[in-house]
Amino acid sequence: QVQLVESGGGLVQAGGSLRLSCAASGSIFSINAMGWYRQAPGKQRELVAGITSGGTTTYADSVKGRFTISRDNAKNTVYLQMNSLKPEDTAVYYCNADVITVVTGRSYLAWGQGTQVTVSS
Repeated sequence: QVQLVESGGGLVQAGGSLRLSCAASGSIFSINAMGWYRQAPGKQRELVAGITSGGTTTYADSVKGRFTISRDNAKNTVYLQMNSLKPEDTAVYYCNADVITVVTGRSYLAWGQGTQVTVSS
């Protein structure tokens, strides 16, 4: 089994910053892409940012220039640095990882439990 544990969420004023972390553990052989998604109340879950094992990144238009995704492959950890936060960034943020497990050698999409980010105006 693979577990993803997120941390770093909280309450921040508009214009402030937060840094989210997501650490993967368990029966991991390697990790391909990792990403961050978010889901606001009454809305569908959406991709915020993604990063490949080689470091290629992608961002939702709404966060370009404000958010930065990065990863530490040695620690199986992905980060999301969020700057210039806006009230509309308020959501539960989830990380995911495309993991190759030791046991099966197959790809497995793991999800974290989510962390709340609230931006006050």
